[in-house]
Amino acid sequence: MAMALHKFSHFREAVSRARVLIVGDVMLDRYWFGEVERISPEAPVPVVKIARSEERPGGAANVARNAAALGAQVMLISVVGDDEAGRALERLLSAERVRSSLHRDAAVPTTVKLRVIGRQQQLLRVDFETQPSHEVLGTKLADYENVLQHFDVVVLSDYGKGGLAHIARMIELANARGTPVLVDPKGDDYARYRGATMLTPNRAEFREVAGRWKDDADLERRAQALRAELDLEGLIVTRSEEGMSLFTAKESWHEPTRAREVYDVSGAGDTVIGVLALMVAAGADLHAAMRVANHAAGIVVGKLGTAVATREELAESLGRTP
Repeated sequence: MAMALHKFSHFREAVSRARVLIVGDVMLDRYWFGEVERISPEAPVPVVKIARSEERPGGAANVARNAAALGAQVMLISVVGDDEAGRALERLLSAERVRSSLHRDAAVPTTVKLRVIGRQQQLLRVDFETQPSHEVLGTKLADYENVLQHFDVVVLSDYGKGGLAHIARMIELANARGTPVLVDPKGDDYARYRGATMLTPNRAEFREVAGRWKDDADLERRAQALRAELDLEGLIVTRSEEGMSLFTAKESWHEPTRAREVYDVSGAGDTVIGVLALMVAAGADLHAAMRVANHAAGIVVGKLGTAVATREELAESLGRTP
C-alpha cells in the first residue's frame, strides 16, 4: 500500500529495504581543474594550467550512486571497455555501495566525458564514445533476466550510447513480473519505450517528441496523448525552473520548483529518476516520490558536476517545507 511522506525517519527505513535495478549507458566523468592566466599565442583560446583532477560515475552509474547515497540496495548492469576507465568506474561504484555487473567489451573504449574547468567555469568538454557490440549486449540481457526477480523496481537510463538495444524486451520482462519500470528517455522515437510504467523526459526532450506547447493546457493535452499512445501509467516532465509535472490517467499534477541557487544542472535528471525509483520501491505514492525527487534535484544543481543529495541534506530540505 502506498505511503504518504510524513516523517523522514519513516522514509529512511523504507528506503533501506528498497531494491533498485538500474540498466543503461554508463560513463566516466572526468574533471580537470586549473587556473587561467593567459591566452594561447597559438590560437585565441585560454591556457589552463591543471592543478587537480576528479573522477565521478556518470550516466546510468550516476543514477545508481544517487539511489545508493540515500540508502537503497542498488545493482547496476551495463557495458564498459576493457580499459583503465572501465576499471576506474567499477572502483568508484564499489566505493559508493553500488553492486555492479559491468560487461567488458574489448572492442570499444569506456565512454568518458572530460570537462576542463577554469575559474569555476566549464571551458571545454571532450567526449570519447563508441557503441558496444551485439554479443556483449546479449550477455547483458541474459544477466538482466537472471536477476530481475530480486528487485522491486527497474530503471532504464538511456543516454543514446547503444547500451539499451534490448529495451523493449527488458520492459516486457519487467511487466510480466509486475515490476515497475521507469525510463529516462533519449531521442525522438519513444515507441521503443511502449508499456513502461513511467517516462521522465526533461522539458527539451519532451518538446523534441511532442512539439512546442502554447500554455499549460496545451502541455497537458500533448502529455496525455503521448502517455496514452505509449500505454504508460505515468509521464513526468521535468521543467527546470518551472518544476515537475505528472500526468496519469486520473490526474495532471504539478510540483513547483524549490527556490535555490543553480550552479550546475549536470546529472540532475539522473538524480530525479534515481530518487523517484527508490521512493516507488519503498511504497511511496507518486506525489510523495515527486516531492522528494524535486528536493533532491534542487540540492544537486547547487553543486559542481554530477553529484548526489545525501540523506542529511534531503532531511534538512524536506524539513524546511510543509
